[in-house]
Amino acid sequence: MSGALWRSSITSPVFWIVAFLVMVILGLALPIRLPLGPNYWDTDIYLDAAQRIRQGQIPNIDFFTSIGPLGFYLTAGIKALFPQAQPALLANWAIVPISLPIAALIAWDIDARSRKLALAIVIPFLFLTSLPINLHSLYPSPGFDGFGYYNRHVALLLYLLLAALLFVESRILLTTLVAVLMVALFLVKVTGPVSGAALVGYAVLAGRMRFRDASIAAGAVIACLGAIELATGVVYAYVEDIIDLALLNSASFLRRFLTLGSIKFNVIAPCLALIGVLAYMARRDRLSPASLLISPLGWLSASLFALVLGETQNSGSLEFIGLWPVLILILKDHSHRSGDPLRPWVLVLVMAVSLPSAVIFLERGARALIAAPRYQALAVPDVGPLGRVSLKPELAQRAIAQIEHYPKYKEAYEDLARQGLLPSATLFSEIDHQATWLLEVQQGLDAIKRWEAANRRQLNGFFALDFVSPFNHLLGRAAPQHVALGIDTERTNPKVTREMLEALRDIDAIMRPKCPYEVKRAAIWKQFAQALEGRQLVALSPCWDMYLRK
Repeated sequence: MSGALWRSSITSPVFWIVAFLVMVILGLALPIRLPLGPNYWDTDIYLDAAQRIRQGQIPNIDFFTSIGPLGFYLTAGIKALFPQAQPALLANWAIVPISLPIAALIAWDIDARSRKLALAIVIPFLFLTSLPINLHSLYPSPGFDGFGYYNRHVALLLYLLLAALLFVESRILLTTLVAVLMVALFLVKVTGPVSGAALVGYAVLAGRMRFRDASIAAGAVIACLGAIELATGVVYAYVEDIIDLALLNSASFLRRFLTLGSIKFNVIAPCLALIGVLAYMARRDRLSPASLLISPLGWLSASLFALVLGETQNSGSLEFIGLWPVLILILKDHSHRSGDPLRPWVLVLVMAVSLPSAVIFLERGARALIAAPRYQALAVPDVGPLGRVSLKPELAQRAIAQIEHYPKYKEAYEDLARQGLLPSATLFSEIDHQATWLLEVQQGLDAIKRWEAANRRQLNGFFALDFVSPFNHLLGRAAPQHVALGIDTERTNPKVTREMLEALRDIDAIMRPKCPYEVKRAAIWKQFAQALEGRQLVALSPCWDMYLRK
């Protein structure tokens, strides 16, 4: 390949999109082992959902979930193609079949006018899609985040929505992209279309999108969701789950905003300063109200407001990356203002808004990848791809010791639970605890297999009195219907219903984990106490009791 042809290829958005797709396919196909990160057991929710979907269950209808069904269906579809994919990569890239074609269409429209602008939109998007990383670290040891997948999906879709609203010129393409993105946002998580609707509304006010086109897009969204509802009933069920979730999470907007402001001070503070400088320049230049609406100042203010609306309801994400297309707009606008004395201040503040997120993502990803060769794998052969993780040798040894420690000192942990205290205030974010959980699951699998062999009985299914219930997808058994994914009695689990109890009555084994006995597990055990009535208690192993259907 000649030098000119090579330069032409690497400066093409198509080259980078295809290269990224090849990387994703290889990442899903190869037996990759990832450095273990905080809250890794959240990843199991996607595997559980994929198993239930394969068995014919429908999210939000046959089981409660705090989010929409799209991510689960995409995960199930990709897992059917790549059954041995590392689950963190699988869940992180579940949105790629939708987001990558949209990114390609946006780049195609922009590339006809400006290749540099197309690359400025595409490359950051691919960079932020590449690894399962959040922009707020929960644990100092390097590893990949095992939670917040759907929040990252929403953040990436909002990035694409803003890029389309700001830079796509084709009316037909823009209307189509807005409709597709709004449907996808709704079906991933309901916070997404709240921010999306605010952005589309502002685009109409600013003249970037005609009211007629926005109405057509809205009609297409309603028609699409209506068709899905008629075919499956999932939309109404999803709305019901959203209402239940809202009742379970009644924290005030002010409290959530203060939390968000604290966590994302490194973005919000410089963004507000940038808005202040742009506002001063607008006043100096005596911009009319109409000019303010279409100006970078108007877009930045509206985008920050819209993203705050969504991010106050998220925990763990690529927060505020949706601002990046607006920052590109600001850079584009100020490239023609070389003589303006405030231009250096604008450029510095644009970097101050964007660089913290970029540096955090790069630094956390690089640390995890560089540390990986010296990490130790866990001996969890029956946990399958979910167990393909590694961690610092000292943390691995600590996890092994904890599995032996917890049963010996059960009374001490019961005392903590009675006081409403976890063994550690940050227990679920601690990597050694996530490793302990994987070892606990392995012990449970060994115990189940021994019991089934000794009693010549194959159990038809399992329900774990825990945040996640991995045994069904690991052993290929039937999961109970009407039971929530990701059980957290304080946040994401509705009250026990007659349907739940009837479904659990048909499940052979209800599993109770004990390593450690802790307050959240105790709350789940108490909540489902009715389902244990009439069952035989079997002490399977030091870390597991089984309530057996007679």
